[in-house]
Amino acid sequence: MGLLRTGEEAPALAERLDAIAPVLRDGAEAGEQRGRLTDEVVAALRASGAFLASVPRELGGYELAPRQQIEVIERVSRADASAGWAYMAVQIATGTTAAYLGPEAVRELYPDVPGGEHALVAGQGTKPGTAVRVDGGYRISGHWHFASGVPMASHVHTAAHCAETGESLICTLPVEQVQLVDNWDVLGLRATASHDYVCEDVFVPEHRTNPTIGAPVHLGGALYRLGMPNMSGICHTGWALGLGRRILDELRELTAAKTGASGAAVDTDEFHAAYAHAEALLRSARAWAMEVWADVEASLDSGTPLSTEQETLIRLSLHHATRSVHEIGQTAYKWAATAALRRGPLQRCFRDLHAGTQHVTCGPVVQQQCGKWLAGLAPDAEWVFLSLRG
Repeated sequence: MGLLRTGEEAPALAERLDAIAPVLRDGAEAGEQRGRLTDEVVAALRASGAFLASVPRELGGYELAPRQQIEVIERVSRADASAGWAYMAVQIATGTTAAYLGPEAVRELYPDVPGGEHALVAGQGTKPGTAVRVDGGYRISGHWHFASGVPMASHVHTAAHCAETGESLICTLPVEQVQLVDNWDVLGLRATASHDYVCEDVFVPEHRTNPTIGAPVHLGGALYRLGMPNMSGICHTGWALGLGRRILDELRELTAAKTGASGAAVDTDEFHAAYAHAEALLRSARAWAMEVWADVEASLDSGTPLSTEQETLIRLSLHHATRSVHEIGQTAYKWAATAALRRGPLQRCFRDLHAGTQHVTCGPVVQQQCGKWLAGLAPDAEWVFLSLRG
């Protein structure tokens, strides 16, 4: 028996997510208007067990393997891109917080996971604030960005650097101890409520901190050896693939409504070829991503550390999936013609797509560094978050 656990709950969870997909789709417009997911959408996600996807099995979570997590996030994101984005951010932070914090913090934050009593964690671990060492912990200050899904979170995990000790930390604290900045006025992903947040000289006990890099795994199996940057790759890959499928769903539905009309562009050979190309793009991007993650899972299962090549391909396959879906979005917009201008699912998908492609994980610098390593120009370099160093 290998070291990587496979979540036995994945098929049943997939069925429950399919069952709540209409709730997510129907709540998308209201969520966009409110700037956060509706209460009905959040309740449906909670009831489905989706937030247990990456919680360690010892606590009653599902601890799904990487490809299983990609498929779960795909399902949610296909129903609604904002729901998928907010969900992926909160579920991964919730799961890794449980794995990387020690037993004292886990007893406080995850008292009864099967009974529904557990923290939901939002926040982010890049661009750290400052931490000052004090008796029993740290006092942290800073201004952080993009706390996706924070309205449904009970806690925030946030990065801070302690100059005195040289430590880079993830600090977990109640959401009431941070000040949310009402500045999420954006083009797309409006319902993710990815607000900035601020805190000034807030005490965090030491047992609610863990290293940002190389955090020891206190609970759970081989999955958590991936670390946060690679776990983030799982999330964003699932999001891109789910949204890509939804865009093609919408284009297919629009095509059915337009075909047969006088001068319908969708009845041209050019459209047929464009649709086939878009379908091929999505399927090939998905197939390669799953191939990359199958290889990663094999290493986790055997106890073998990930190679630099594997970490490079995790980042590159995510970039490729996101940019492929971006091209699919352009195709859908072109052939939808004026229908894409009007408020509705296709327009929202187009805007959500262009918000998601701005994320640092799929930016041009990551692609450039992947190419640098693959071309043999940085043979001794290793990945630290999204940068090659060595």
